[in-house]
Amino acid sequence: MALDGCGQLCKCILILFNILFALVGFAMFGLGLWLRLSSQTRGFFNVDLNTQPFVIGVSVLIVLGAVILLVAVFGDYGACNENRTALGVFSCLLAILAGVEIVAGVLAYVRSDKVGEQLAEFYMTVYAQYVNKQDPSLTVTLSMFHNVLHCCGVVGALDLLVRKTCPDTSFLETLRLPACPTVILNLFESKAPLVMGLFLGTAAMLIMALVCCSILMKQIKMSHLSAPCTTTRLCSEGTGPPPYSNTVFSTRRPNQIVVIQ
Repeated sequence: MALDGCGQLCKCILILFNILFALVGFAMFGLGLWLRLSSQTRGFFNVDLNTQPFVIGVSVLIVLGAVILLVAVFGDYGACNENRTALGVFSCLLAILAGVEIVAGVLAYVRSDKVGEQLAEFYMTVYAQYVNKQDPSLTVTLSMFHNVLHCCGVVGALDLLVRKTCPDTSFLETLRLPACPTVILNLFESKAPLVMGLFLGTAAMLIMALVCCSILMKQIKMSHLSAPCTTTRLCSEGTGPPPYSNTVFSTRRPNQIVVIQ
C-alpha cells in the first residue's frame, strides 16, 4: 500500500522495535528456563521453606518471555504486511504490557523493603538447609549468592559454617566481607528508585510504539480508501470511479436517442 512519509517512518520504527522486543523476550524466556533447569540454581527449588516467591518469579519470567515473543510476532507481521488485524492485536497486547510495567514499577518502589526482607528470608532458608543437609546443589546455590553479592554467611567473614562457599579473596578483603542478609536489605533499599525508573522507562517505550502503531493503522486505512477500484463491486460501493460500460449513448437528432451496442 502507498503510505506517506510518516506512515513509512512508523512502519520502520515498529519493525526495529519488534526485532529488539523479540530479542528481549527470548532472553527472558531463556533466562527463566536456565534458572529452572540449571544445576547451579536447581537448589532453589529443593528448599522446603520460603521459596515460593522465587518459584513464582521464575515462572513469571518464563511466561512473560513467551508473551513478549508472541507480541513481537504479531507486531512484525502486522507492520511488514500492513495487516490491520495483526496490528490491532499487537496494540491491545502492548497496552496491557505497558499497564503491567507501570504497576510493577510503582509496586517495586513502594514495597522495596518487603521484597528485600523476603529475599533475605529466602537466603536464610537456603543457608539453614545447607548447614543441615550439606546438599551439593545447595552448595552451588549458596556460592552463587556469595559471589554475586560479594558477601559471606550471616555474620560475615567469620562464618566458618559456609566459608568454603564464600568468594576467594585476599586475607584482608576476606575480613571485610559483610553478612549477606544486610547486603540484600541495603541493596533493595538503595536501588529502589533505579528499579522503578527502569520499569517506567520501559513502559514509556511501549507507549511510543503504541502511538506509532496507531498512526500506521490510520495510514493503512487511508491508503485502502484511496486505492483505485479493481472490481465492479467495490466501485458500486462508492470506493472508486464508476465501472466502465461498452454502452454508448449518442444523440443524432433532437428528442431522439440512438443506442449503439
